[in-house]
Amino acid sequence: MAVTARATTTSATTRRQVQLVVLYLVLILMTLVSVFPFVWAFLTSVKVNAEAFTSPPQWLPSVWHFDNYVQAMEAENFSRFFFNSFVVSSVVCAAQLILASTAGYAFARLDFKGNNVLFALVLATLMVPFQVTMLPLFIMSKDWPLLGGNNIFGYGGTGMLDSYWGLTVPMFATAFGTFLLRQFFQGLPSELEDAARMDGCSEFGIYWQIILPLSGPAMATLGIISFQNVWNDYVWPFLIVKSDAMKTVQIGLAAFQRENSTEWTLLMAAILVATVPIVIIFIFGQRYFTQGIALTGLKG
Repeated sequence: MAVTARATTTSATTRRQVQLVVLYLVLILMTLVSVFPFVWAFLTSVKVNAEAFTSPPQWLPSVWHFDNYVQAMEAENFSRFFFNSFVVSSVVCAAQLILASTAGYAFARLDFKGNNVLFALVLATLMVPFQVTMLPLFIMSKDWPLLGGNNIFGYGGTGMLDSYWGLTVPMFATAFGTFLLRQFFQGLPSELEDAARMDGCSEFGIYWQIILPLSGPAMATLGIISFQNVWNDYVWPFLIVKSDAMKTVQIGLAAFQRENSTEWTLLMAAILVATVPIVIIFIFGQRYFTQGIALTGLKG
């Protein structure tokens, strides 16, 4: 019996080791697949255009042209584009955190008539693609009263088009953020609120002094997602921005794609530079991002 038990234990150990080996091989393969586009983009960015399209592909450049990064940044007014993207992404991120947290708190912790119905309507907007709301948003932005030369009735000017108003205000509301924070708030113990109410704390005081300090992971998760989405957005800025002074990074990247040719090496260099802020934010916020996803019940 001892021999049988020892054999069973050895077999189980071997099986676990094989499973770990297979798991690590799969993870390594997935990592290589994920990293490959960035490696290829970097190698392309330090080549000349002729080497970027050789057949069979030439993996390493004959001469490493790191000056392509300087040329890419000097080809267009990328300092202005980066500034615009940073301002727009930061403002929208802050607005979404404020509005989503207040709405999420109301849906999660306040008992009012129609709570579930209103929340269902908010969730229903997640099923409406942006392509459907794009035209109404554009018309509303153009006809916004008292902005861009418009009168009080929204006529006579351009409204919020080609301005920071148009790049930010239509993006303030986020149904996903409201859902994310509501799920997190529902997991907090209600005893904290009851104790605060007994001490005479107002609802806003409970939200500001108790709920928000405990919501760091969820708020960080929404902040990372919000900043990344706005930074990478191309369609909406492309619709409403006309002047070079208001272009964002993603619009600026399109300048390398001309009618008859594309400066692929400079484009890849600019893309990698534009990716750096998102990578930095995700690296520093990864711990909070993972914890926030787990605590809000969205994992898996």
